[in-house]
Amino acid sequence: MSKAAIFDLDGTLLDSMGVWNQIDIDFLGHRGIAVPADYMITVASMQFREIAEYTIARFSLPDTPEQLMAEWDEMARTAYGTTVQAKPGALEYLRELKSAGVRLGVATTLMPQLRTAALDHLGMSEYFDTIVSVDDAGGVGKSKPDVYLLTASRLDVKPVDCTVFEDLLVAIRSAKSAGMQAWAMYDDSSAADWPEITRVADGVLHDFRDAPRL
Repeated sequence: MSKAAIFDLDGTLLDSMGVWNQIDIDFLGHRGIAVPADYMITVASMQFREIAEYTIARFSLPDTPEQLMAEWDEMARTAYGTTVQAKPGALEYLRELKSAGVRLGVATTLMPQLRTAALDHLGMSEYFDTIVSVDDAGGVGKSKPDVYLLTASRLDVKPVDCTVFEDLLVAIRSAKSAGMQAWAMYDDSSAADWPEITRVADGVLHDFRDAPRL
């Protein structure tokens, strides 16, 4: 384990991708649209407004980005604050790293109200030294390393001394391009990319009990 650990939330620390899958199904279903096979994986690494703009353009919707984001927020807020669960071993791993003096950060595309609801619900908030959103990094999604570099800066740790935990192939590649180690958490939403993820990542896991230790 490095001097610092940077965690993604959706699909990595949080077993939450099913929430968004259901939101996609319900949201598009209300408009008479079936969810295309490539939609969820396409938007997974985007920031929230970018997803709204992409969705409007792809499906020729009359809504504004603000209207879409407000609707999604209402659908997700309850789920994140009450039903979302942690990935196996996640809370214990955070507690172990914190007690060992490892600096801990979050790098996420998740909106502030949702990440706060989830982290408070799961008792994780107290363990993080910083929480950084792609919006803090100029709205640049995880296809580029900006959010990881900003998180490392706020942790006062060099990129080479950081280990990133992610579930998306594009995010793992991005973190590694910044000189960081990248460990992959398996999530069903990235199953199609898992063979390539296992090739690219420095390590893979299905359970944080298998994560790197000091």
